[in-house]
Amino acid sequence: MRTAAMLCLTKLYPSWKTWASGNQLKFLHPWNGGIVIQAVGKKDYFDLLDLDEKDLEEQFVRGHGPGGQATNKTSNCVVLKHIPSGIVVKCHQTRSAELNRKKAREILQEKIDIFYKGENSDILKQKEDGERKKQEKKKKAKELLEKKKQLKEMQYPETK
Repeated sequence: MRTAAMLCLTKLYPSWKTWASGNQLKFLHPWNGGIVIQAVGKKDYFDLLDLDEKDLEEQFVRGHGPGGQATNKTSNCVVLKHIPSGIVVKCHQTRSAELNRKKAREILQEKIDIFYKGENSDILKQKEDGERKKQEKKKKAKELLEKKKQLKEMQYPETK
């Protein structure tokens, strides 16, 4: 999929240089040197509000949880605060401080989107939709189990 998309775009714009990074295709624009990023393979690409670095307060604190000395003695847990809204995010998902910084910013960006857009937030709508689908699946499984029990009772009636 990625290589096909790259080939199509490089044939369209031969002077553009392309490379793949994770789930993104990046194109180096030949005229102004800017980078154009296109999300590939992600159905859930949202138009989130941009974070301004001057509005963020970042701290590195010691980690906690399983992992022993490797996590408990290193300061790779990121605490990120968005000053205008007062939203605080704490991220200690990996042992790498850089990855934690990136993930904390992604989480904060989603929370800020929900905070400012409220019920119109795409992320909130997706979570509600996922929860609704989960409930429907659970209901169908319960109904199927009930049908199986009834069928079993019909095939093998209990004799006492």
